[in-house]
Formats: sequence, structure tokens, C-alpha cells
Amino acid sequence: MDSNNSIYEGNALRIDWNDIVKPYELNYIMGNPPFIGKKEQTSSQKEDLKTIFDNQRIGTLDYVTGWYKKAADYIKGHSIRVAFVSTNSITQGEQVVRLWTLLKNYDLTINFAYRTFVWNNEAKHKAHVHVVIIGFSNKDFATDTKDIFTDNDSIITATTINPYLLDAPTVLIKSRSKPISSVEPMNYGSMPIDDGNLILSSEEKDHLLSNDPLLKKFIRPYYGGREILHSTPRYCLWLVGITPADLRSHPSIIKYIDATREFREASHRPGTLKAAERPAEFGEIRQPKSGQVIVLPKVSSERRKYIPIEYMDSKNIINGSALMIQNANLYMFGVLNSVVHNAWMRVVAGRMKSDYQYSAKIVYNNFPWPEIDNRQKDAIAKTAQGIISARKDDPDATLAELYAPKNFENIEIDLRKAHEANDKAVLKAYGLKPLVTELEIVQHLFRMYEQLTSSE
Repeated sequence: MDSNNSIYEGNALRIDWNDIVKPYELNYIMGNPPFIGKKEQTSSQKEDLKTIFDNQRIGTLDYVTGWYKKAADYIKGHSIRVAFVSTNSITQGEQVVRLWTLLKNYDLTINFAYRTFVWNNEAKHKAHVHVVIIGFSNKDFATDTKDIFTDNDSIITATTINPYLLDAPTVLIKSRSKPISSVEPMNYGSMPIDDGNLILSSEEKDHLLSNDPLLKKFIRPYYGGREILHSTPRYCLWLVGITPADLRSHPSIIKYIDATREFREASHRPGTLKAAERPAEFGEIRQPKSGQVIVLPKVSSERRKYIPIEYMDSKNIINGSALMIQNANLYMFGVLNSVVHNAWMRVVAGRMKSDYQYSAKIVYNNFPWPEIDNRQKDAIAKTAQGIISARKDDPDATLAELYAPKNFENIEIDLRKAHEANDKAVLKAYGLKPLVTELEIVQHLFRMYEQLTSSE
């Protein structure tokens, strides 16, 4: 064949691959499909995916997944093996269950995989894209061995490579509204829905209190993800249960309430219009009235060994940019701060660029907690308190500073040792040895998850 006749130009998701070459005429398909996430897709590209997936719900699927569906159709009943360089987000978070549910009838198997690495191109302004390589085929034509290539250049010979690119059971971690274990639920913090009128800067708070010191009981520290990480709380007017007599005693806050009412009344959302009837309060209130809360930022740097998690009094108001567990205790704080929970999170969480994007419905609600007695829980609570105490040894440092990789290894030595003691206690609760690898931890958790959900 003339070389010019072997090059075809067109939309690979729209053309019939059989018109280019018949499946029985080749052995391999290799490709590097476009790296385009859901938010970056044009309307035409979104239509491509809808057409490819027969108008089924595609959710947040990256554009590259269209090539997986196209290849699955093409190789059905043939011994062809396929390998695509792909955006690594298809192996993380909600995309995993969505993609492989859509492909479940094709009986595919992953033969080899390169776990996440940075793909550099030769363009003037280099784009650093985090990618994976996945090699797959029909199960009837699977390779004799299955290899997982890791970012430290090691090779794992696997029994099964699951869609998270692990040698672990092929289970899909689906979004669920409640935890699979018997633990307190995790929710977003409260939502003001106020156009900023109930939120105060430090300067605004000081100005109000300088004129009306008794207003202090209605002003609370206000924390979201950024405030948790950087110890820079804003403040809010927390007016739940305020009486007409209170309002008459504190006329300086009336303008904030009126502005909130006007903002809500201008909305077209029924829920916001309903909230205009109580303009002194946040639009959505999830704040507990007492006890301790565990607070997690929704996004955290991939460079940290542990997600910085805070344990604080419920007098602090948590907003919707953070995740919160009420009725919390030190045992829960210890498990969530452990290498076990962080290993799970690293595998199943989504990503914001390359940073971890924590999800209650994917990460927390699917996390298998250990079945242990009170004595073991007390041991973990003790090591969890050790983490809190070690943080206080450097009281001026923020969580972002305490958990910065270099600081954590070289400066915050007592904090690192406290985490190591906590890890040891949590690993013991799971029946795992102290020197277990993260891969072995995740394999263990996937087996637990499979057992917990076997009746579904």
C-alpha cells in the first residue's frame, strides 16, 4: 500500500474503524487520544461521547473514554490487544465506576498498566499532564502475565489488574449516600447563601465589637478548607435563634440581615426564596449544637503523606468548602489520620489537577472501618491525642506548614513520630503488620470492601 494511502484524516470517534482496516488484519491498536476533561470539552466533543455511548449517562467522563468504547466495539470477538495513553483521571474517583459500568458487557481484561506519571511534550510551553497507560483486550485473549509499572520504575506481576490499576479484586467503588460501615456520616458544612452579607473579615468583626461588645455571642469563627489549612479564620454572624429583643439590642446587624433578605428574594431558586423568610440565619444549616467535629479540606496537595485534618469544637462554624463529621471522637480522628485511610484515599479519590479531591460519597462512605473492641479503639484514641499534642508543640505553624513534605520529614519530627505511632495502632486494628506497603493496605481494604458489599 502506498504510504499516503495508509494515513486517514477524520474524527476517530465518528468514523467506522472497519472502513480503515478490518479487525482480522491487525494484532494491536496503540494510541494517544486527546487529553480533554469534561469541563474543557466543546459541545461537539460532548456530543461525540453521547453518540459513542449510545446516549447513556456519561457523567464526568474524560474525552479519552470514547476511544475505549470505540476500541471495545472494534475488538469484540477478535484477539486484538489495545493500549492507550490516557488521562489518569479515568482511574480515579467517579469516572472509574461510570466507565467500566458502561463497558461491563464487553468482558475486557487489563493486561498491563503504567500507573500515573507526568507526560512532558516538546512544545514551547510544556504541558505537564498526569497520565496512565492501559493495555487491554478481550478476556479470551488475555496475556499470560499481567504487569503493573509504577512511578519508581518497579514492576509488579499481578494476578488481576483492576480499573484502579492495582493488583486487587475488580470491584468498582460507587458513589453512595451513606457509609458502608457503622460510623457517623460526613457532610458539607453549612451554606450561608447570603451574597457574603453574613460573613465578616477580622476588621469587620473588630469594628462591630468595638461599638457593641455584647454582640460577641453572635459572632463565631468561620472555617472552610482554606481557613483550616492556613489557620486564618474568617468570622460570621451566627444568629440561629435570635429574638426580636436581641435585634433591638443590636441594631448594627440589621443592615446585614436586610441585605441577605434582598439577595435571596431576587433569586429564582425555590429553596433560596424560602430561605428569605428567615434572613438572619444561614440558608442551609448543618452545624451541630455541641460536641467535637472532624473537618477535612475538600482539596489537598498530592505531595502530602497525610491529608491535614482538624479536630475542633463545634462552636466554630464550618462552611460548605469543607467536609465535616459531627459527634466526632478521637478514635475516628485517629483512623482518618492514618496511613490506612490515606492509602485508600489516594486510590479512590478524584483529582483537582493533580491534587486530591476528597469526596464523602466516594472516599468516606466506601471506606471499610475495622471491627474492633473498645480496648483497641481506646489505643487509637490515645495515639490520635498524640497527634494533637505534637501539633501544639509548634503552635504558630499552620496545618499547611506542619504537613509540608520537607517540614514534616525534617522539622516536625515529633509530629511525624506521633503519626507513626498512630499508624502502628490503626494497622494493628486491621490485622496488618507495621511494615506493610500501601499497595498491600489497599489490597486488604478492597477485599474488605468486597465482603461488605457482597450482598448488594
